[in-house]
Amino acid sequence: MKFFWLAAVLLITVGAAAADTPAPFHLGDPAPGFALPYATRDSIASDSLSLAKLVGKRNIVLAFYPADWSGGCTKEVCTLRDNFTALGALNADVVAISGDYVFSHHEWAQHHNLPFRLASDHSHDVAKLYGSYMDKYGMNRRTVFVIDKAGKVAYMDMAYSTRDSVSFGKLQVALKSIQ
Repeated sequence: MKFFWLAAVLLITVGAAAADTPAPFHLGDPAPGFALPYATRDSIASDSLSLAKLVGKRNIVLAFYPADWSGGCTKEVCTLRDNFTALGALNADVVAISGDYVFSHHEWAQHHNLPFRLASDHSHDVAKLYGSYMDKYGMNRRTVFVIDKAGKVAYMDMAYSTRDSVSFGKLQVALKSIQ
């Protein structure tokens, strides 16, 4: 029971802190590059997932989240899963990023049948580049970015919320606008 209350307080505090932190770049800036290990529902990849390999093909939705197996994060990735075909129709590919290891990502992706890649940023170096890391809590905060086919930041939500569909709706509008 203590864990439940600690988690509830942490989630409320994390949500409040998220809205106050600006991104370290602006819309139209080149997206910070990265190469991370990753997993899918089918396997743990033997190579790295790099932004450089993704750019130019489709728009990329980067969804930073705190942790696998948590309630809010499960809701977020399941929303992305349930709308994966619609996002694909908007010429978007999804990459979810947290500090969890690829082994956890693989099990979580299998459990929820996630059709996209889950990248492991255990050192949080990439989250720090994107302004998505909360040093005080030692985890990512929930943020979403769209990187366009030219490798530029086309959209960012530094306080992405899973409480309702508003944040996801804004993401869809942003993707439609860069078609």
